[in-house]
Amino acid sequence: MILLEIKNYLQQRKQASLTDIALHFDADAAAVEGMLEQWIRKGKVHKTTLTTSCGSSCNQCGSAETALYVWGKRPAAQPVEWLPRNCKG
Repeated sequence: MILLEIKNYLQQRKQASLTDIALHFDADAAAVEGMLEQWIRKGKVHKTTLTTSCGSSCNQCGSAETALYVWGKRPAAQPVEWLPRNCKG
């Protein structure tokens, strides 16, 4: 897995959770997060949370599931309303 592969993956999907990216590349989430940080520093990727309640209400989801990475322009102030796979809502 290289930076270019992550770039292509996010450009195609427009957004993905850390868990989705790690699963796609069969890689450790921490390693993927380190590579994403390089794209964040360049202003190409922006990190947000999935919903306003993620991480504050049920606390059942890990940060890898609630961190959403978006390719391109910084997303609006409102977080994306998309729930992790195993979220009980």
